[in-house]
Amino acid sequence: MRQVAVGILASILISSAALAQDAALGEKVFIKCKVCHQVGETAKNAVGPELNGIIGRKSGSVETYTYSPAMKSAGLTWAEDSLSEYLKNPKQKVPGNKMAFVGLSKPDDIANVIAYLKQFDASGKKTP
Repeated sequence: MRQVAVGILASILISSAALAQDAALGEKVFIKCKVCHQVGETAKNAVGPELNGIIGRKSGSVETYTYSPAMKSAGLTWAEDSLSEYLKNPKQKVPGNKMAFVGLSKPDDIANVIAYLKQFDASGKKTP
């Protein structure tokens, strides 16, 4: 019985570690996103909107960016779960949005990109 409990605990810890977020790895994955998006103190809108302070931000809310009607009316607040779903399959999460990127297929890549983006506040400053 004790060995079973230890085995279950070990598998839970391994699962949790697999879902751990790594901002440094996320920065590397973000290279795919940099084609269209910027983040940081000098970030500007490009093909896509700048992503400073994305966690907690309403979808379609960067005033200086022209969003698709689908994104403007999506009614999302970008939390880790909604952003994760969007990064996995943008066209499924917000049908009709104009983002051409097909999504990230690896859950770890998604978690790591979110960890990277979470570091930046709305002004683009990195927070500890």
